[in-house]
Amino acid sequence: MSDTQQPHFSIEKVYVKDMSLEIPGAPEIFLQRENPEIEIQLNSQGKGIGDGTFEVVLTVTITAKLSDKTMFLVEVGQAGIFQIRNVPEQDLEPILAVACPNILFPYARETVSDCVNRAGFPPLLLAPVNFEALYQQRVSAAQQQQAAGEVSIQ
Repeated sequence: MSDTQQPHFSIEKVYVKDMSLEIPGAPEIFLQRENPEIEIQLNSQGKGIGDGTFEVVLTVTITAKLSDKTMFLVEVGQAGIFQIRNVPEQDLEPILAVACPNILFPYARETVSDCVNRAGFPPLLLAPVNFEALYQQRVSAAQQQQAAGEVSIQ
């Protein structure tokens, strides 16, 4: 097999594509001393942007609430441009859904923590995420939904 046929994976660029912060209850919310309830949502999407070039965006949304009041809402779209060549089609989706988000997550984690800290709140450190398990859950759920659809048609 020649070098041109060898699988190739490289990171071309890592960047913050989108970032937003909302503190709807400011300044009164800063007088609260209770610990908020933290809700974390993760989403990743990958798309081809050229021959063997892909953009993956990992979106992390954090909502901190005290009772029914939102302390803050942070959303970070951490993105990367990746070169992926000579990879079988069936292996491309796991790379985009697992490997690329694993690379992007530490950057997103730092961006979220810095944003929350600069907003006047204590730093928020996100726990590591198992993107392979999340991917497997998504694939399993899609297969179950497809099987349920096939059963209802009969």
